Amino acid sequence: MLSVLSAPSLAETEFAHKFCGTSMQTRAWQPLPGLKLGTVDIKADDVELLGTQSAEFTGNVDINTVKMSLSAQTALIDKQRGLLNATGPITYRDTISQISSAGLNADLNNSEVSLLGANYSLTEQQGKGGAEKLSINESGLMLMNASFTACPGETPAWEIEADEINLLREEGWGETHNAILRILDTPVLYLPYFTFPLDERRKSGLLTPNISSSDKYGLETITPYYWNIAPNLDATITPRYMSRKGLQLQTEFRYLTEQHEGLVGIEYLNKDDSEPDLGERYMLHWQQRSYVGENWRANVDISNVSDDNYITDLKSNYASKTDTQLYRTGSLTHLGETWRTDIKIQNFEVLGNHLKSYTAIPQINFTQTAPWRLDNFDLSIAGEISHFTNDSAVIDQATRVHIEPKARFDYKEHAWSFLSEISLLQTNYKQHGDLEGTQYRESISRTIPKVRLYSQLNFERDTSYFIEDGIQTLEPQIQYLYTTNKDQSDIGLFDTTKLQDDYYGLFRDVRFSGVDRIAAANQFTLGATTRLFDKKQEEVFNFSAGQIFYLSDSAKPTEQGLASGTNYNALFAAQTMLHWHQRWYFSGGIQYDTDSKQMIQSNATLDYKGDNNQLVQLNHRYANDVSGNTIEQAGVFTSIPISDEWKFIASYHRDLDNNRSVEVLSGLQYESCCWAFQITGHRQIETDLNQSIGQEQATFDSSIRLNFVLKGLGSKNSYDAQKLLQQGIFGYRRPYFLNN
Repeated sequence: MLSVLSAPSLAETEFAHKFCGTSMQTRAWQPLPGLKLGTVDIKADDVELLGTQSAEFTGNVDINTVKMSLSAQTALIDKQRGLLNATGPITYRDTISQISSAGLNADLNNSEVSLLGANYSLTEQQGKGGAEKLSINESGLMLMNASFTACPGETPAWEIEADEINLLREEGWGETHNAILRILDTPVLYLPYFTFPLDERRKSGLLTPNISSSDKYGLETITPYYWNIAPNLDATITPRYMSRKGLQLQTEFRYLTEQHEGLVGIEYLNKDDSEPDLGERYMLHWQQRSYVGENWRANVDISNVSDDNYITDLKSNYASKTDTQLYRTGSLTHLGETWRTDIKIQNFEVLGNHLKSYTAIPQINFTQTAPWRLDNFDLSIAGEISHFTNDSAVIDQATRVHIEPKARFDYKEHAWSFLSEISLLQTNYKQHGDLEGTQYRESISRTIPKVRLYSQLNFERDTSYFIEDGIQTLEPQIQYLYTTNKDQSDIGLFDTTKLQDDYYGLFRDVRFSGVDRIAAANQFTLGATTRLFDKKQEEVFNFSAGQIFYLSDSAKPTEQGLASGTNYNALFAAQTMLHWHQRWYFSGGIQYDTDSKQMIQSNATLDYKGDNNQLVQLNHRYANDVSGNTIEQAGVFTSIPISDEWKFIASYHRDLDNNRSVEVLSGLQYESCCWAFQITGHRQIETDLNQSIGQEQATFDSSIRLNFVLKGLGSKNSYDAQKLLQQGIFGYRRPYFLNN
């Protein structure tokens, strides 16, 4: 058996056809108004009674029942046996088809109709063809010595010819026996048995295969098989052959119940011919969400690979090839009326030649969701209990208990708001390991108070500058933050990293995730945002800028040295968006150290959307410290429709610091009503996580990919030039105002 289909979602099914030019579907048939079940309405130029139970009708015969209508030249009806014979030319219509034929025989009692020399078209889905004999019953259409195509026009791009074709409406599938697939009237494939979709209901069978060629993989063929196990269970089994690496088996199992939904993915390569020393190569992935009762939630997200370069070498649907670590977590959450409790087991598998991270077994967080409140005052408490292990670190085990009571005064009006917070951060550590001769201590108690004052004003005015009948807003902000300075060099780093410095980050009350490092602060942050809205209340421009001012040297990041890498003191951050025309969109941002006169990061993106989904994007980004390297790159994305059927896409990224290209993608797509074709070329730098990203001699991988789809026989979702732009190592960032 051979089937070609698309794998739909377990949760929902959506069915839509794309029509190019004139639709091949006819208007849905409706019975005559007021016609009752069992009644036959007949009109004709002449009628002759043959006894008491039969009659012959001639000349412009129109016959209607609640299930069909018929136009013919002559018709003979046997009322007693419920038989109808008609001669043509005949036009037959019902809820699923419209048929022209030379002759018709029908059993009206059993709703069975047979037509000879028939040409048909479907009314509930795309499809048409011809047959020597066509039979209709409750389940669908049965055709003998027949043809089928989903293409409009007199000369279809593809067509199936078969001894027998069954279009099973109730099941949503067509099946053929002894079929020949013709493309442009040329026979290309013989299939003794073949099934194809009439809508998007799920059924076991082959999905559309992919063929490509690259320096790394050689000739690559991917032939997925979809297994519809049950209404809430399915699996996709995908043999992936790579002439330079071998045969890889990829499997994915999906399940859906009232309380659980998830998937299990397994990828396995017994031997990599290009790297035989690696042995077996595999990836395991398990993802699940559970809803247990009204108050309990559970989540699992676990990935494991055989070696650090598995993802960059072989690619995977479960991780990006730019990922440097795999996240593994299992969590159980209780949502109470007053408290939220999260119990989590967490681990990171670090890819590449890097230090192993800590595993949290377990990490228990509790948060008060309904604080004690009196007018604008409220009191709340949050905290956690965590146990960390890492057998390759100096501190191989640690237990952390953190409690954070907080008092708040929060007052809000339409034009302004004021917030004051006083927190007490109490953390206790028990650290174990070979600590002798190190800066770490076994038992630590750390208490740090924190005060935060924050206020915002909101101004608004009508304006005609740059925009007609517009509105301009001005939103200044000010924050004072004080946290005492505490020596924390005796505490290990278990789950703490430095947060990104952007405009919104200026007004955070912490510099680090986690609580292993709490930065001292004695600082003011000043900032403001201005926005322009047009007369449709759509935002067309905004600009935000702010800076941190330190009141004491001890509070400056360079004086504390809490984070690895470069620290900055007088941090200035700004970002902007300009959407001055429906077709144009600009966004950008910078972070700058005014003390050292040094640019930290910057990014800029310019997008243009033309007619017929024409897209062009120019982008630039700069970072002065990414694992000790400077990154400066510029790129362009473009998707240009050449005609109604043809589309060209391309992307190019260049490393300006090393003066070399890092990725080139180019593709051409043809898409008509009944078939689609894609060819793409891709060249990019190969990533090796065991080497520095600043390596001077980069290795490039070049590939060519081919995708061919016959609409109505295969996947309806695999021909999309937009998706090709997202396959690169950078991906296409579509602005919020651009539609598919």
